[in-house]
Amino acid sequence: MNNLFTELENQNKQIPLAEILRPKTIEDFLGQSNVVAPNSPILNLLKTNRLFSLIFWGTPGCGKTTLARLIASKTNANFIEISAVTSGVKDIKDAVESAKENLRAGVKTILFIDEIHRYSKTQQDALLPHLENGTLFLIGSTTENPSFQVIPALLSRVQVIRLNSIDDKSLESIIKRGFAYLAKNYCAMDCEAGVIDFIINLARGDARYALNVVENAYFASDLKDNRRNLTVEIIENICQKRNTRYSKDEHYDCASAFQKSLRGSDADAAIYYLAKMIAAGEDPRFIARRLIVCAAEDVGLADPMALNVAVNAYKAVELLGLPEGRIPLAEAVIYVARAKKSNEGICAIDGALSDIANGKDFPPPMHLRDAHYKDAKDYGFGIGYVYTHDAPEVYQQFLPDELVGKKYTRLQNEN
Repeated sequence: MNNLFTELENQNKQIPLAEILRPKTIEDFLGQSNVVAPNSPILNLLKTNRLFSLIFWGTPGCGKTTLARLIASKTNANFIEISAVTSGVKDIKDAVESAKENLRAGVKTILFIDEIHRYSKTQQDALLPHLENGTLFLIGSTTENPSFQVIPALLSRVQVIRLNSIDDKSLESIIKRGFAYLAKNYCAMDCEAGVIDFIINLARGDARYALNVVENAYFASDLKDNRRNLTVEIIENICQKRNTRYSKDEHYDCASAFQKSLRGSDADAAIYYLAKMIAAGEDPRFIARRLIVCAAEDVGLADPMALNVAVNAYKAVELLGLPEGRIPLAEAVIYVARAKKSNEGICAIDGALSDIANGKDFPPPMHLRDAHYKDAKDYGFGIGYVYTHDAPEVYQQFLPDELVGKKYTRLQNEN
């Protein structure tokens, strides 16, 4: 009965086009020429039937799962696929037992863990001994930076491979494959000029998304005389708005690019990254804090007004929220980007902190020490201090004896 149910269930499944067209050979795998090009390290290792543990890091739809399956196929390895979203330590133990059985039969096992960054430290720890003793090989996939999301002990046992977003040329080939498959298996179609370019622009390097658009647009198009007519308008109506890609990594990357653009006085680039963060739903207060940091660190004393502008932008965002808050934010971004730059403040304080951290932690000279209490002069504290306003011409030593002549600031106060 269970077998009959499974068979009926499989018959009723609508397998997505992206799954149907998943490459079956390395040669058909497009968009990652840096990884699987002729004579690439990975391909050369696969030719020798050598396996090693990997983590594929890349954007959605760039081929992480496909490449893992192709590696298993190329090396004749048993392939166990689980998702970190729905699995745990028990699933890892089950995979280990299966791998041990396969080893006795002379077959290697690849454990593929999708979204491995979602595993807790305990779950990641559970993998370590089995990678160490060669019971199985791990291939993990993640859209997040493994340096932040994967424990160091696991990172030391794997090779991290960065996969790129699919380039436009490869994406065009993938889209054409999709249309060719649909036309062959269903009915012929006419494609309006610009459709493929429109899908490429929508997909932004995500092959799965591109094929989903191809499939949905094909079946949503007009059918006349057993022929479909696909237009850009149909795709626009189906897709409406493509969500801005903005993973946790891109949160940090955009914030970094935003601040560096401000520092580099490129107001246009800073406005672009501001818009990207706003469109992705970034907390505007986070953006304003980055702006304040830049106003203090990079503009500093060259234009002290920049800090006031940035702080007021933060307050305005708190009062207004979005979308209105985008206006004072944009104005402050332009001001800070265009302002003259000086990092004297941060260099001065960091230089002094560095000296203290490296052992140059000295007490103030005796004449500068607190002398407001009764016994202070008995210890020699405050003796010889001159009130500067009464005698500004009198030289006094302010730095500790060991640091006399040390310059932390670039411009010395003439007073």
